[in-house]
Amino acid sequence: MVSSTAAVSKRLKNYIDLTEQELDTLSRMIGPSRMISAGGEIVHEGQSGHRAFILQDGWVMSYKLLPEGARQIIDFQVPGDFLGLRSLLLRTSDHSFEAVTDVLVGEVKAQDMLSAFSSAPRLAMSILWSVSCDEAMVVEHLVNIGRRSAIERTAHFLLELGARLRSIGVGDAQGYPCPLSQYQLADTLGLSAIHINRVLRQLREQNLVTFQKGVVQFNDLKKLTELAEFEMGYLDQVGPVLVS
Repeated sequence: MVSSTAAVSKRLKNYIDLTEQELDTLSRMIGPSRMISAGGEIVHEGQSGHRAFILQDGWVMSYKLLPEGARQIIDFQVPGDFLGLRSLLLRTSDHSFEAVTDVLVGEVKAQDMLSAFSSAPRLAMSILWSVSCDEAMVVEHLVNIGRRSAIERTAHFLLELGARLRSIGVGDAQGYPCPLSQYQLADTLGLSAIHINRVLRQLREQNLVTFQKGVVQFNDLKKLTELAEFEMGYLDQVGPVLVS
């Protein structure tokens, strides 16, 4: 059984070294956990209810569907990430969440989160810092689609995923497990599946990175980083200076 707070605790401790008491408050903030099978909907756009989730195990994608059926994937969530946190404040969810793999999620209700924030302000600050990093990633994804070439944006995104996973103890500088399909990468990076296939082949032939059989393998991390002009600043794991 996956601990209800294992992944999120590890992620939040990248920002602030939470005490045992604060971690206990976090645990009490998370409601019952439930399993959702791959392809299952967690939250749909327009849904109300003022609740969010913490992803405890597995991968999730957040996306929007256009009226004609085209899909834009906004991001992928990995263990320790919050799902639909804005829905606690907004009247309805502004995008959808779907399980990429079988997942385990814990429900977070608005009142429980507010109570936790009131009793543990450092916990509240660590969650705010985590959400701010999520926002910074969305900005980078916008730059990816708008200004980077296909090969640059693909390299950048694979490097970003690797950095995020390492922060929760998954993978290393050589690579990481990745369950994403080429169709999902295409809908994330604004490319066709055929184009993604071609780009991944280019990266492999240049001996930079190989993505096969559910594993991303970095063959030359330094050159791949230079190609993507990947800077870690927006994924900064140092907490805010106002918190000691």
